[in-house]
Amino acid sequence: MLTTEEEPSTRADGPDPTPPKATPTPTPTPPRRAPGRLLALVALLSAALMALHAHLPNTVLNLGSLFQTLLPWTGLAVPALLALAAVRRSKLAAVAVLAPALVWATLFGPTLIDKDIDKDKDKGTSATGPTLTVLSHNVDEANPDPAGTARALAGAKADVLALVELSEESAPVYERELAAAYPHHAVLGGVGLWSRHRLTAVAEVEIMPWTRAMRATAVTPEGPVAVYAAHLASVRVSGAGFTTARRNEAARALASAVRAEPAPRVVVLGDFNGTYQDRALAPVTSQLRSAQREAGDGFGFTYPAGFPVVRIDDVLVKGMDPRASWTLPATGSDHRPVAATLRF
Repeated sequence: MLTTEEEPSTRADGPDPTPPKATPTPTPTPPRRAPGRLLALVALLSAALMALHAHLPNTVLNLGSLFQTLLPWTGLAVPALLALAAVRRSKLAAVAVLAPALVWATLFGPTLIDKDIDKDKDKGTSATGPTLTVLSHNVDEANPDPAGTARALAGAKADVLALVELSEESAPVYERELAAAYPHHAVLGGVGLWSRHRLTAVAEVEIMPWTRAMRATAVTPEGPVAVYAAHLASVRVSGAGFTTARRNEAARALASAVRAEPAPRVVVLGDFNGTYQDRALAPVTSQLRSAQREAGDGFGFTYPAGFPVVRIDDVLVKGMDPRASWTLPATGSDHRPVAATLRF
């Protein structure tokens, strides 16, 4: 019997067309971003800028002076960074925000404490002796109500007033309205002094090409006091930066006059168009003490009057002890008045 080997059967439709499935290549996972680290870096940089504000260069657009002028407002970075840290849920950023918070508190914490030693500012005496109350105000050449401003200033019952930015039209109004309370006064150019005490040795202090400062001796029962009224040149913030050259030159001239002053008691009042922290005013401020810093409550911002954000009007003293310092309500001027009680 013949046998034949059976050929393997073949599917009518040919070989299986479906290839085996390939194993997919895994997609690499991108590295996780760390926004908290960036916030932490910004927080530490903010703290460094605050702490080193006195060393920031003025060589580029006077940005160092501008930063120091707005230095109290750098504290706003703290709640802003905390809010961002909360949104990002970053513990690292939240901890880093402690750095600018601590630096700001170190710089300005004492400013927020009420340092008013003599609560009653109108008696002219303190627990440790007689005092002199002084007031300074940039009355604004464009003030629509100089008479009302004069009456408001007289109501403060200061012993000496220093008014700057007087105009030819407004000066006689202040002279008339203040005559009853202040029998002694002197006006030179745009600055003037009014006093309950006799004024002697009245003279211009040359700080600019036109009269912007003066000096007089107030003859008080406790002895003479050299009183200066000064209005330094204005500054501008523009595309050219913080323009301060004329103001800085005026500050140096005023500093020279104060340095040469022979009187042991000196009070410098006025609009400095800069804050006490601005290192460009150091020729003046290094010789004198700020009444607000020593005896004031808060920052005592004075400009602009409607919503003050900087203190460019001040009471600076030498040879007397500040007992109280405060900012008065707004008048018709774009600045607020400042006052201080000084102990002999």
